[in-house]
Amino acid sequence: MTEERRWRVPPPQTALKCAVAAVCVVLALLSLDDRQMVFLAGVAAIGAGALALRDLLAPVRLRADAEGVTVISGYARHRHVPWPEVTAIRVDERQRLLLHTRLLEIETADDLHLLSAFDLGTDVRDVEAELTALRTGGRP
Repeated sequence: MTEERRWRVPPPQTALKCAVAAVCVVLALLSLDDRQMVFLAGVAAIGAGALALRDLLAPVRLRADAEGVTVISGYARHRHVPWPEVTAIRVDERQRLLLHTRLLEIETADDLHLLSAFDLGTDVRDVEAELTALRTGGRP
């Protein structure tokens, strides 16, 4: 039996999204006489709620073992990709103005899966190193 490695959304992050959704609902309820505020707070509550629901339905964003990787696909589905179908694993880093982004890219012939540190709960460079080791069987 092969050991499986999992990366998931950190639970405090999910709790924060739930709290933001709840605060937005309360804000909308307290502002019933202001249609614009109700609309904005309602949209924010729906957005935060949708993100929180995704975290609750599919907290594990990436799984890997000796056979391949399982990545999140769409809103909350998972797709298993055997190692021979993975064409590249890399970290994409970009810096614009004061914003620095780092994404893990898992590329197949027909798809590109992008995962951030917020999805994985750890630095994407560490995940890339672990995936590369699993993919090559520990060979450099």
